[in-house]
Amino acid sequence: MEIQNNIQHSSQYNILIEQIGSLLQQGRKHVASAVNNILVQTYWNIGKYIVEFEQGGAIKAEYGDELLLRLSKDLTQAYGKGFSRSNLFNIRLFYIKFSKIQTLSGQFGETLSRQLNWSHYVEILKADSNLEISFYVQQCEKENWSVRELKRQMNSLLFHRLALSKDKESVLKLAEKGAEIQKPEDIVKESFVLEFLGIPQQEQYLEGELEERLIKNLEAFLLELGKGFAFVKRQYRVPVNNRNFSVDLVFYHIILKCYVLIDLKRGEIEHGDIGQMNFYLNYFRKEVNIETDNEPIGIVLGAYKDNIMVEYAMDNINNQLFVSKYQLYLPNKEDLRNIINRQLKDEDI
Repeated sequence: MEIQNNIQHSSQYNILIEQIGSLLQQGRKHVASAVNNILVQTYWNIGKYIVEFEQGGAIKAEYGDELLLRLSKDLTQAYGKGFSRSNLFNIRLFYIKFSKIQTLSGQFGETLSRQLNWSHYVEILKADSNLEISFYVQQCEKENWSVRELKRQMNSLLFHRLALSKDKESVLKLAEKGAEIQKPEDIVKESFVLEFLGIPQQEQYLEGELEERLIKNLEAFLLELGKGFAFVKRQYRVPVNNRNFSVDLVFYHIILKCYVLIDLKRGEIEHGDIGQMNFYLNYFRKEVNIETDNEPIGIVLGAYKDNIMVEYAMDNINNQLFVSKYQLYLPNKEDLRNIINRQLKDEDI
């Protein structure tokens, strides 16, 4: 008994337990991933069989829904769960959509992400266009979104918002490769959606309350900001000549290797707000940055902005300073679609 107690409480034994546990976790993760990949590829091939059966003239197009209903009953009886009519509809659509998207063409097993499970694909299939579908597949893989995070980004129309200020070529590149972060402009959206704060559109609130809610919902805010943001501090102190100023929120961007300063404005952004952010950027560049840091980025984030005023206020500013809006509700999908349709003209999105 004494020997057993000595073994149980030895540091080497505890390390052994941790090592075995780590291996088990990795093994289970690999097994789950392998099972998922097999399931996704199996569903794609099932969809292929269904579509080929229909296209082979074995059934008229108007009877497609009846085919899925009959298949659902027979497959469920023969093989159990997983063959509801809705799931068969998604399986069939999965094959149709992913066999048409050029950026995902080629050998099936080599083109679909191994990080996405069937639940991811079910959500992505709700997108209206091939461009959106391609974008969300790429972005899911790049940022390792959970299904919940994917739903949020699709509901907030991330693809449309990122495409809003891009030309036709850039929109097509966005769909093909996802959002690439190579320069400061790549992390700034025309409009940031903060619906997760739960503030009604017409409710009166103070800037401090907005900041407080963002901190309480930091995980959701980081998701909206995008890949690479690490939170540093709120109300970051900026002491200058016995006077104290403060930046509302400070982040560090791991990919761009620079500080990102965000100042929140409850109402319309004024020219003084832009000058103040320029002041903060100069301070960070001279007092906070180290040799390995790139130039800091500043974002003034307000509910409204006057584009002409912003143009004049930004003239001759050499710092990486951006002015964006935030909105407390989900954007209007149809309006954004119409704008992007005009950008792409005759492209089918």
